[in-house]
Amino acid sequence: MTVSSSNLRPSRRSSTGSIFLRRLIGILLLVALGWFVWVYQQISQVAGEDQAQPADAIAVFGAAEYSGHPSPVLHARLDHAVELYRKQIAPLVITLGGGGDKDSGHTEGGVGRDYLLANGIPFGNIIAETRSTDTEQQVHRLAAIARENNLKSIIVVSDGTHLFRVRELCQAVGLHVYTSPRPMLGHISNYELAMRYFHEMLSYTAWQMKLDPAWLHSWLEGKSEL
Repeated sequence: MTVSSSNLRPSRRSSTGSIFLRRLIGILLLVALGWFVWVYQQISQVAGEDQAQPADAIAVFGAAEYSGHPSPVLHARLDHAVELYRKQIAPLVITLGGGGDKDSGHTEGGVGRDYLLANGIPFGNIIAETRSTDTEQQVHRLAAIARENNLKSIIVVSDGTHLFRVRELCQAVGLHVYTSPRPMLGHISNYELAMRYFHEMLSYTAWQMKLDPAWLHSWLEGKSEL
């Protein structure tokens, strides 16, 4: 039995389309892999260097607080800011971060201010920002504070893995910043460290793509204190 050549054409077209689709998916996967490798390298590089130098202010990015007391992560960030202040790196310390419904009126910025006061930093040398709810909002509030107080350079203090995204967000709103990671707290498991990198890689990518990262924060809630 002879098969008409016209009967073979749809099959050939289908095969060609399938090959094209597979190649396209492969290219997209390679591009995505290259992007995430680059982001990982940037996060790692910024996490491994301390740029602290004379500046107009030190900004401490918020982390969890428990009933008016800083969490271990926020405690470490604040201690680092106190150390920098005592070295006369900058004359002003800014604490960032608001509170939620579960915080009984406490805010990360307010708790940070109280901790700094208890460690000898004068009230007049502290600015507490208490309305922001995420990193991007903290950066925008920091930019407003910088404009109001004519601050030209700021040392930003947070976890090492957090600082690449902080730096990029700050630069996007015109802030001139130096990054200074807080010291590590004891032993961090490989899983926890991987989750921190994963959180930052996805958060930075979502910001670059102008996506709402709320879904990401909800999914990772409890896995990171950033």
